Amino acid sequence: MELLPHRYPFLMIDRVTEVEPGASLTAIKNVTINEPFFQGHFPGQPIMPGVLILEAMAQATGLLAFSDMKGAHISKLYMLVGIDKARFRGQVLPGDQLTLQISLKRNMRGIGIFRCQALVDGEVVAEAEMMCSAQGRNP
Repeated sequence: MELLPHRYPFLMIDRVTEVEPGASLTAIKNVTINEPFFQGHFPGQPIMPGVLILEAMAQATGLLAFSDMKGAHISKLYMLVGIDKARFRGQVLPGDQLTLQISLKRNMRGIGIFRCQALVDGEVVAEAEMMCSAQGRNP
């Protein structure tokens, strides 16, 4: 909570289970039927929207980045600037535990490039390469 500015209902990380600062991070999102998006996506067949799976992965990249940037979260926001190679390979349903595995591929001129995977029961349900950058917060 200290490192991410997101709050309910948009905070998509419940717990970080493993972190190697500057290298990799594993986090958990417990998907429950009371998530606000399930009411309309889809009535009678609730499925977590792919864009929110991507958002969960993006939030996890911010946690990984700030784990290696001592105190930067106070004056900066870690912003998503690009998504490449996004693929959805399965559905995420109420009751699933979404495991987010993030690794830093490289950092070029202040833009971090991350390899991201979302898994349910050890099976990849989504993956993407994300680019993020630290930006100054508005006063």
